[in-house]
Amino acid sequence: MVETWHEATIFLTQQFQPKTDPAARGLAAFAARASYAAMMLTLTWGVLTATGWVRSVTGRKALRSSHMVLATGTLIFGGIHALGFFYLTIQPYTLQYLFLPFLAGQEGRHIAGIVGFEVMLAIALTAGLQRFTSYRRWLWLHRCAYPAVALTALHAWFGSIANGHLAVVWLGGITLLIPAVTVSLLRFMPARTLERIGLVEEQVA
Repeated sequence: MVETWHEATIFLTQQFQPKTDPAARGLAAFAARASYAAMMLTLTWGVLTATGWVRSVTGRKALRSSHMVLATGTLIFGGIHALGFFYLTIQPYTLQYLFLPFLAGQEGRHIAGIVGFEVMLAIALTAGLQRFTSYRRWLWLHRCAYPAVALTALHAWFGSIANGHLAVVWLGGITLLIPAVTVSLLRFMPARTLERIGLVEEQVA
């Protein structure tokens, strides 16, 4: 009888025990959305700064500073998002799982997020080394931000689908995604095409 009562108590405890930590997961979800928004704004503003399309708004130094602030926000919120899963009280993720990609049993969307985040982190850490290396080498590394953002965006969208949040965040996600994708495509268009659509002035010899 004692064993039966004990087993029944365990069963009821398991049934009514929360399946996850709502506070930690809520913080991780908020940080993820903030990081996504800052990431898209960073990419958009970075392209506008590099091309000079908004240089008339303010000085180039102020534009670059704004780009760096947005990039820093992206990394801070991205780090908080990852660490939120380490502090779960129920089935937390290990630091190894959260920061080392391509481990056995790791989900594809998690791998995409880890690689994207760490590439962006590497770009941020080496940004201060621009003066000590050639511009072409620095620019090659900096342009790795484009695939890094793409991987992180895939992580965000598939994460929303997996967690059942897509119906809540899809409109905001697309609103931020479209300008970032548009200016990124324009960034690599031939100058003649940009002149034709009026984004740059035609160079007169």
